[in-house]
Parts: sequence; structure tokens; C-alpha cells
Amino acid sequence: MKPLPEQHETQRTMLKTFLSRSAIVGGISLALCGCNTVDRTETSSIPMDDYRVRHPIVLSETSRTLDIFPVGGSSRIDSRSAHQVEEFAQLYRQVGEGPILILYPVGPGLAGRVQVDAIRYALEAGGARAQVRVGSYPVVNPGLASPVRLRFTGLKAKVPTPCGEWPSDLASGSTVQGWDNKPYWNFGCSNQAVLAAQVADPRDLVGPQAETPMDTAMRARGIETIRKGTDPSTTWQTKTTAISSVGGN
Repeated sequence: MKPLPEQHETQRTMLKTFLSRSAIVGGISLALCGCNTVDRTETSSIPMDDYRVRHPIVLSETSRTLDIFPVGGSSRIDSRSAHQVEEFAQLYRQVGEGPILILYPVGPGLAGRVQVDAIRYALEAGGARAQVRVGSYPVVNPGLASPVRLRFTGLKAKVPTPCGEWPSDLASGSTVQGWDNKPYWNFGCSNQAVLAAQVADPRDLVGPQAETPMDTAMRARGIETIRKGTDPSTTWQTKTTAISSVGGN
């Protein structure tokens, strides 16, 4: 039996309705997919906490001090103290500015004031060309050795946040705070502080140093070797010695 014309019209109407609804659903799906542009690595349960952000190393103008305990007389300083002062003067040349302050102890039986001239000479030997100011401080306990203190203001790397702070309990069983997948507050602080204290020039943490001039003699030797058609590389010879022969028979 052939379908009636009314049935054909009904089928066409149902097909058009289905296609229109499918187009609407598809458009809504595409719109929702376009809105889903969130980076899952940023909104995941693993936080992007970094100890270098929480405990950064900063450069600051701060006081640099040296305490020396000279021995061997009141009119001079011993060689150990002189070397320490010369090294302190080299540090001043590198990162210091302004005057250098010398504080000597004042108390019964102390003649530290006389050693100032010797300290000045050691500072000049270390290359510190700066104004030297002299002051004093009272001795609280005469029974203890009182140092002569040198001080200047200079550039220094440090961690501004104090280490050893524990604002929350790592093994807290009463709250769910310890369940967070986050590094604890003090994590990395000591490592940053030690790194800041060990660096020789604080400016190296900001950028590299400028290149030094080339070694003209080494470059000329290499060019001359190449002109002769020989290998310009350096030949290193290592002489080994048996352990049994060390120290003689």
C-alpha cells in the first residue's frame, strides 16, 4: 500500500523539526566548547608554590662588620688581624660606599685607641680609599675580650623573610590543613639564606659579569700554530706515580 499524501506531509514536518532541533543542540555544544579554554595545569589540585617566590633573595644596602681581636701589643696588630682587615678593605672596594667606622673598646686597662693607626695602615694596604671615622663603645664586662669593630655600609644579598617560622602544624590531626598538597612554609628558606651568604659578589645574582679582555698571546699562538698546519690544541701530560713508591722505601 502506498502512503497517503497526508502521511507524506506529516513525515516531512517531523524530519524538519528533528533537523532544526539538532542544529540548535549542535550550536549550543560548540558555544560551550568555545568557553572551555581553562588551562588544567593552573587549576589542578597541585599548587604552583615555589620557595624562591616565598623566600626570595634580595639585594639591600646594609651594614657590613668585622670584629678583630688584636694581640701582641697596643701599638700594632698581629698578622692574622692585619690580613682580616686587608680582606675587609677588599670587600669595601667591591661593594662598599661611604666612610669606614672603627669602634674601639673603652674600659680599664684597654689601649685599643692606639691600634687605630695600625688598622688604618692595613685598610690602605687592602686598597680601601675611604674616609675613616673613629668612635668608641664602653666595655660591659671587663673580664671578656673586647673586639675592635670595623663597619661600613655596602651591598649585600639576603633573604628578607626570617627562617624557622612554623605557622601551622605539619602533622595536624584535628584539621584538614595538613592534608593540602603544598610545601610547608619554611621549605627552602635555609637554602636561600645560605646561598645569599656564600655568594662573593651579590650582583652576580642579578646578572653576569662583563667579559674580560682576550689573551692576545694565547690567540697569537693559536693562529701561528694553524698557519703551520699543526693542531692548535694544548697537549696535557699526566705523570702517574705508584702509591707504593710515595715516601721512599
